[in-house]
Amino acid sequence: MKKAVEILAPAGSFESMKAAVAAGADAVYMGGSRFGARAFAENPGEDKLLEAIDYVHLHGRKLYLTVNTLMKEQEIEEVYDYLAPYYRQGLDAAIVQDMGTFAFIREHFPGLPIHASTQMTITGAYGAGILKDLGAERVVTARELSLKEIRKIRNQVDVEIESFVHGALCYCYSGQCLFSSLIGGRSGNRGRCAQTCRLPYEVKREGQALGGKDDRYCLSLKDLSTLDILPDLIEAGVYSMKIEGRMKSPRYTAGVVSIYRKYADLYLAHGREGYRVREQDKKALLDLFDRGGQTEGYYKRQNGRDMVVWKEKPAFREGNQQLFDYLDKNFVEKQIKEPVMGTALLEEGKNASLVLTACGHNAAVTGELVQTAQNQPASEEKVRKQLDKTGNTPFYFEKLDIKIIGNAFLPVQALNDLRRRGMEALENEILASYKRDWQEEPVKVCHEAADSWKTVSQGPRLTVSLERPDCLEEALSSPDAERIYIDATGFKPELWKVSVESCHRAGKECMLTMPHIFRTLAEQFFDKYLTELKAANFDGFLIRSLEETGYLKEKGIKGRLVFDFGMYGMNSYAQNMLKKLGADEVTWPVELNSRELGKLKVPGELLVYGRLPMMVTAQCLHQGLEQCDKTPVVLTLKDRMGKIFPVKNHCAFCYNSIYNSAPVSLLGLREAVKGLSPSAIRLQFTTENRAQTKAVIQSFSDEFLYGREAKLPFDEFTRGHFKRGVE
Repeated sequence: MKKAVEILAPAGSFESMKAAVAAGADAVYMGGSRFGARAFAENPGEDKLLEAIDYVHLHGRKLYLTVNTLMKEQEIEEVYDYLAPYYRQGLDAAIVQDMGTFAFIREHFPGLPIHASTQMTITGAYGAGILKDLGAERVVTARELSLKEIRKIRNQVDVEIESFVHGALCYCYSGQCLFSSLIGGRSGNRGRCAQTCRLPYEVKREGQALGGKDDRYCLSLKDLSTLDILPDLIEAGVYSMKIEGRMKSPRYTAGVVSIYRKYADLYLAHGREGYRVREQDKKALLDLFDRGGQTEGYYKRQNGRDMVVWKEKPAFREGNQQLFDYLDKNFVEKQIKEPVMGTALLEEGKNASLVLTACGHNAAVTGELVQTAQNQPASEEKVRKQLDKTGNTPFYFEKLDIKIIGNAFLPVQALNDLRRRGMEALENEILASYKRDWQEEPVKVCHEAADSWKTVSQGPRLTVSLERPDCLEEALSSPDAERIYIDATGFKPELWKVSVESCHRAGKECMLTMPHIFRTLAEQFFDKYLTELKAANFDGFLIRSLEETGYLKEKGIKGRLVFDFGMYGMNSYAQNMLKKLGADEVTWPVELNSRELGKLKVPGELLVYGRLPMMVTAQCLHQGLEQCDKTPVVLTLKDRMGKIFPVKNHCAFCYNSIYNSAPVSLLGLREAVKGLSPSAIRLQFTTENRAQTKAVIQSFSDEFLYGREAKLPFDEFTRGHFKRGVE
């Protein structure tokens, strides 16, 4: 027997939700007025969202609420009042990114299923298993995963898998993008992405332009379309087929959902042997939206030039009006109804009765006293005519038995009232099965203060993070740097042990910075060099992915764990969750301003210098515009404003980092930093050479440790979000 699948539709508005249900979606995901990753969609207010929950339930479908943004400290307590009415109404699940929100929902709404958002960047069985143990019912995989990686998660972790099958692809791993927030203060992690990846850029290597004029849209990916490989996805273990598009029209939603419904059902009914995709259906998908072609995405490959748009989107394309009219008539404007079995009884001298059955539920109502007919007695035809007028109700009579006993008569108004109350009773009966009773009321309890964290020393100490091995000597020669992080993508395994020994001789800790993305290649890499990893005796690890905690634990690797800023301890709930996940220390998030950082209850390491990774990508500019020769290079992106962004390809783990055009520098803000009492201040070196590294360490030591006046050895720098924060 074939496994069932769920077609999950986007709904940025009430109208899109109705269109999705009409087109055959099993479930819809919607955002409310707050905390959703599409802040600019027509997200409904509370009353309309409550109505939407009822609407989908009357038609046997589900609604998942997107609560998938990072929460600031002052916002987390507002989640209770926001979620409570939806919880009582029967909300089917919450889609969550923030670990604090995850913990908050588990604590206050224990009966509400949680789906771990793709924004959590879950890339393997380690991360999926951790979230399953924490209480996640479903994991939405990173869009970049292969079918093989998804199958491995499904085989090793008993958790539902949801994966994207159609719609826009982000150039960056979801949850790892700072491009929009650093350029315009609009955080993609908080639902306000400015889509900077859709803009043109010029790519250069050592000053020489790469590609031609038709290669400027190098960060803009084609839309995902997986009709041809839908059987592969189902057989890999994907249960929920997720369609992207909450910013798009009801017509788009209806069209895409109807086509994926058709082909999922075709596979479930006839298997691979009977599975054939018609070209006209592929064309219909392109007619609904086309930003430069379609791609099957990453399911069967790591990346590829032909996944990128490259050229500018045409200004005008003639629409397929015949298709649009069909969708409007059959889905967008159509009111769908559920079949009802009914029995009406009119017996002279007794109260009329109506018994209804629909969606596995029954309802019975009694009406007025059936009178003795003076002239014309009630006929089956006349009674049926009135009871069949189901009008704006969500029902229609599939079968209606009418029994008339005696010389019976009932006025038209009484028949209408009987029908109306019967339909209301049936609707209430169906909805009551979804609503949560008093035993499942949300739990409103006070959150305990953040657990005490053991800090290794008093006051801010200086730590240095290095990507380039040739800069290690400069960090070692500084008497003020107490800890050095060496990057696993830049320091080869043969350098690990000698680097640790050099640090220890200089009286410094040495930690290994783990990769931003931990997938199959990373696991194979560390398995290959497990002997070197254990022999190096690192004092600890800078953790950038949930997968890494699971891997290190399984391999028995000991050491202090410092969670990097991309692990997002944005609020005290999140920070406590990070501790539960193994963090000995945290790095404060880079999207909070100084005032918001001051509200955090756990001392953290503060980045005071360094180029921030604006994007971490599975795509590779070096491969796309040159060749895949497994050679790390530094390219540059130049935007329309003339800003230059360095790009590194980390070949050992096959991902790119796009860095900000200017480093963050908090030089000159010593008192503001001191007032926050960070546990450490970090200097993060990415593209800097030896002389620049030495000069930066000296400047920050002078000001932050000795109170001397100091100057940054660069003309251009940014304060990041330290002053302005994000929306």
